[in-house]
Amino acid sequence: MLPKCEKWPMAIKREKREQHWDVGMNLLGEEKVQETKLLRVSHARIKLWALRAITTLLLWTCIVQLVAMGEVWGPSLLKSWPSCSSPPSMHTATNVSSIQPKRHYPPKRVYKNNGYLIVSCNGGLNQMRAAICDMVSIARYLNITLIVPELDKASFWADPSDFQDIFDVDHFILSLRDEVRILKELPAKLQRRIEVGMFYELPPVSWSNITYYRRQILPLLKKHKIVHLNKTDARLANNGLPLEIQKLRCRVNFSSLRFTAQIEELGRKVIRMLRQNGPFLVLHLRYEMDMLSFSGCTQGCNTEEVNALTAMRYANPWWKEKVIDPDLKRKEGLCPLTPEETALVLSALGIDSHIQIYIAAGEIYGGKRRLRSLAKAFPNLVKKETLLEPSDLLFFRNHSSQMAALDYLVSLESDIFVPTYDGNMAKVVEGHRRYLGFKKTILLDRRVLIDLIDQYNSGSLSWDEFSYSVKDAHADRMGSPRKRVMIPDRPKEEDYFYSNPQECL
Repeated sequence: MLPKCEKWPMAIKREKREQHWDVGMNLLGEEKVQETKLLRVSHARIKLWALRAITTLLLWTCIVQLVAMGEVWGPSLLKSWPSCSSPPSMHTATNVSSIQPKRHYPPKRVYKNNGYLIVSCNGGLNQMRAAICDMVSIARYLNITLIVPELDKASFWADPSDFQDIFDVDHFILSLRDEVRILKELPAKLQRRIEVGMFYELPPVSWSNITYYRRQILPLLKKHKIVHLNKTDARLANNGLPLEIQKLRCRVNFSSLRFTAQIEELGRKVIRMLRQNGPFLVLHLRYEMDMLSFSGCTQGCNTEEVNALTAMRYANPWWKEKVIDPDLKRKEGLCPLTPEETALVLSALGIDSHIQIYIAAGEIYGGKRRLRSLAKAFPNLVKKETLLEPSDLLFFRNHSSQMAALDYLVSLESDIFVPTYDGNMAKVVEGHRRYLGFKKTILLDRRVLIDLIDQYNSGSLSWDEFSYSVKDAHADRMGSPRKRVMIPDRPKEEDYFYSNPQECL
């Protein structure tokens, strides 16, 4: 055993090694502590950024949901507040009304498709309007797909407008999708069949019931896949149809056939201008050249005008009747009233001479000369061409169906509607006004009126006697509720469905 003095240097070395070890361990521990602290700080920062990101996302989601909800039921005041991204001019009071509410359409009806129906409408706007309603109803009850109808471009009016130029085509399709599938055009795979003539074409029998279409048209659809009906006027009966078909015709007419936004807006503008000056009467003065030529009615026309009307009738291949006795036709009540006759009748009915009269018509044959008597009796005569600037109507010129659509809208809103001839517009507007609450529509009995007018002009009747007789003859012809006249086996002579759709009122 060595003496203690000899052990001391080794102990010293050992203690120094231990001290170095302890210092190293302490330094290592401090580094780990620092690293741990750094990791904790880093984790805290990451959590903070994540929390901020989640919070921002939640807030943004809430804002989007609130905006979406606001579009559906939010106050109109909030919806009219300007946004930072929109110019101030977009938020003026006049443009608030242009904000369109969100449309909600019915779910699609699912059914086995029996084929594709193409239809070509013929005639003027309101004749085509009624035909479209009929064709939708037929397509629905045959379980087929309807292609958006083609409009007449070859008739006297030669209007080049397509369906989408007059009607809101998307609303038409979507609003009826729970009843029938409607496409803007044939699927591409079927277009080739049209090109090579692999389809069937025919004009259906007039005034037919739904049984005819099930027995005659449906087999053709199943066989040929595509059927083209090339005439559509009056092809569905007025009466004897299931209630569901009658109601669907009304739904198409009064709800789904909405005019384009451009036509609707101009119509509202005309109505506002008229309303600013009080109540107004719409006079459907059917005294255009084509009407007179077609009917052969020449009362009040000079020799040159009569010759021009006759030449037009003979030149038109669609008008079968050529030789016409105008005096006989007038006495039978088959002619539109002349402007002079109309002035007498309105005065006899007690219409206020100062009321605004909006003439819903094309160019009156004979111009200002023929309107002189009417303007003298009712000086507040207006028409779209005098109310609106030329720039407003620039888009509509040479588009007679679009012009007729504008007159249609104004006619619906008038305080009184008076047609001087029972053509398609007179009938369809009459029915629509009934649907809107039996608005006052004076349905002139022309056969009675012509006899009374001739007696008054010859001096056989005094003014008071004439006025009393005119009022008495029309006491129950003011658009009030009444049953539609039905004449079995004589559909042309019975009341038109669209003038009195009683099943829908």
